[in-house]
Amino acid sequence: MALDITALYNVSSEAIKEAAKAAPTTKPDTYTDNGFDSLLHTAIDNLNTTNNYLSDAENEEIKWALGETENTHDLSIALQKASTALQYTVAIRDKLMEAYKELIQMQV
Repeated sequence: MALDITALYNVSSEAIKEAAKAAPTTKPDTYTDNGFDSLLHTAIDNLNTTNNYLSDAENEEIKWALGETENTHDLSIALQKASTALQYTVAIRDKLMEAYKELIQMQV
């Protein structure tokens, strides 16, 4: 099961476009091609990335609040990355929940 991220090229967010262009076209060797396992590991990796962006944004806010840095540019970049990653993660979660609800409502 290959990871197809070409749909992300049409997204209006520049951060997602850049991430899609920079993403490897093949999946890592550590994941086997047994479907759900690969999907689960990819989802976990994406959640970890989102968490890292949120942590970086929080660290930049603390540095700025304590006066350790006066560079608001880094702060705004970290906040935007965190916001975009969180919005993307929530959108994926919402789509997964919709699909789950649809599966639950199916008649066998």
